[in-house]
Amino acid sequence: MCSPFTRVRRRRRLIALAALTATAVLTPLAPSITPAASAASTLDRVLDLPLVNRDAAHGPGGINPALPTDPTVLKPLLDEARARGLAPTSYRALLLQYWLADTTRAAGIDLASWNPRAGVTANRGNLIKSYRFYENLQLSHRELQWAGMGGMVGADFGGGLLDFELGTNVFDFTRLAPVANAIVHETNRILGPAFVDKLPSGLRALGRFGATITAADLRRIQADILVMQKNIFTDLMPMHRAYVTAGMPALVEMRDAGLYNDEILAAWRNIAGKTPDGVAAGNSRLLRREQGEVVKDQWNAVRHYKGDVGEAMTYATTLAGSPSVAGVPAPRSYNSLTMRGTAPDGRRVELTLPLPDWNWSVFDDRWSYISSQLLPSYRRLIERDWPGLRAQLEIPYERQIESHRPIWNIMPTLQSALATLKVEVR
Repeated sequence: MCSPFTRVRRRRRLIALAALTATAVLTPLAPSITPAASAASTLDRVLDLPLVNRDAAHGPGGINPALPTDPTVLKPLLDEARARGLAPTSYRALLLQYWLADTTRAAGIDLASWNPRAGVTANRGNLIKSYRFYENLQLSHRELQWAGMGGMVGADFGGGLLDFELGTNVFDFTRLAPVANAIVHETNRILGPAFVDKLPSGLRALGRFGATITAADLRRIQADILVMQKNIFTDLMPMHRAYVTAGMPALVEMRDAGLYNDEILAAWRNIAGKTPDGVAAGNSRLLRREQGEVVKDQWNAVRHYKGDVGEAMTYATTLAGSPSVAGVPAPRSYNSLTMRGTAPDGRRVELTLPLPDWNWSVFDDRWSYISSQLLPSYRRLIERDWPGLRAQLEIPYERQIESHRPIWNIMPTLQSALATLKVEVR
């Protein structure tokens, strides 16, 4: 018969053995429990996040700094949200961040470090990679005409920005002021102050303040334009990536999340239908979203920057721009300035200048040019000269952007405007 002391020791051994057995049995289950709990808690932390950086003016990176920028990390969280049956509006930021991260990775862009305000040189690679991605979409999907046209025009845009940065020392830019001043002076001498008031406000602003614009002003405007470029990519490229990799259901989910409305979804249905008129209408609506919703207010802000400074600079970009789409007139040759009136001596006078009577930064003016010139011309290339367009799109983008730098044409253009100032007196 065991003593009480012996019985106590046996009882303790049995308890210890039971504990060890339970640990051995339960330990294999731990790895299958912990990650699920961890994933759930991670997902909960990224639900209902605001889209604080949908406008890239607020900082580098993606949609919200709380979200990862690696699509392989974002995808399991997105799958978990769908598996739990959550409303897409609750994971809207996560959804857009995933498609944006997936798109930038496909384009070869590092989303985490993409900072438009770092300047043109720092973003040169991002410009080339993003517009190359646009054109590749067009090359592989004939219906994605917004992307193709955006890529072609991007060469003009990017080339202009490179020269814009080159002129940040103000040397070339300030040379515009004397030419603008001369035009204003000659108009005043021949026709009087009443005619001067009819000149484009941007031209008058350039004549007054072109010589006083600083390098800091130029860098600020460059950064604002680069912000617009990233904002367009952030808004429209995830839609394109979703369309080509996951189809219409992915676009429906984005609509359900509140990332865009039924009208934009209808535009995508037109594009997916692949009929010529439907494709044209759908891409036109995407282009109007780009210009009339994504960057409209930002262009207005650039034009109003420091009063006449922004007015002068945006008019100068209108004057200097040259489109790469065949058959499209340069902005300076579209809606040229013509004035008619009575000179101080009573004679009837008509003044014609090879200068734009509009400003690219004004949406109504810009849309009139885009819808009447760019859109129909690009559609003709798609439908009537696809081999020629394909050959142009296949040119390495580094060459495209370099070949469209306007620096060598700005001064001759303005000098010819002064030399060909025509006054018809009756």
